[in-house]
Amino acid sequence: MSVDDLVGSRRQPRERVLDREVAMRLAATEYERVSLLLERLLPEHWALPTDCPGWDVRAMAGHILGMAEMVAGLPEMLRQQTLAGRAAKRSGAPLIDELTALQVAKNAHLSNAELIGRMRVIGPRAAKFRNRFLGLVQNRRMPEAQAMDGVEEWWTFGYLFDVVLTRDPFMHRVDICRATGLDLHVTADHEGVLVDDVAREWAGRHGEPVMLELTGPAGGTWTFGGGERVSMDAVEFCRTVSGREPASGVLAQQVPF
Repeated sequence: MSVDDLVGSRRQPRERVLDREVAMRLAATEYERVSLLLERLLPEHWALPTDCPGWDVRAMAGHILGMAEMVAGLPEMLRQQTLAGRAAKRSGAPLIDELTALQVAKNAHLSNAELIGRMRVIGPRAAKFRNRFLGLVQNRRMPEAQAMDGVEEWWTFGYLFDVVLTRDPFMHRVDICRATGLDLHVTADHEGVLVDDVAREWAGRHGEPVMLELTGPAGGTWTFGGGERVSMDAVEFCRTVSGREPASGVLAQQVPF
């Protein structure tokens, strides 16, 4: 796979709404919070099952690290995409499934301490590279469509790098805390900004009038044309629209994480 293949071409894909400086601050903070959470894990925590089928905490941590490694430099990005692409052609499985499996396998040999140490190093590098890389390709369409609720849609690299690649480790922090019983670190200036972006995208995707009330430090109130009132915890809202909880009505509308 070449750089040109990776970059793709221009169209009318989904773009980010977040300000770039805000997005980069969120990325750096999220990687830091992942590292802090991994450092809190006890030996018995690593083998606990998570909400992601087939993944225990250790596998999930390997994926988070592997995804950060992929966006910490162009050679590793091209390597992972190429290997995952070949595997997807052989298996017929979605590219993202082969990519995440590759990341888990890649880091399976690391000790828990080595994985934590590697995350400490790679997190800041990933945040910096995401910023530099997007200076070149932020408005370019990704080369492959993404499946959402059974429908294919196109994304810009800006949407992937500034939005989805920060939501992903955030949601996996939630997964790890649920699996282990550890408290989730939630603040208005970080998770609250992520939740606000998710809420606005969610409302735009389903297009129905709704009043959204989310509780907790990351919560807030949004009025999208009035209509139905939806009230719940902010983190549980994110879990629900990520597809981790069964839902109906407007809450059945999923958002990429």
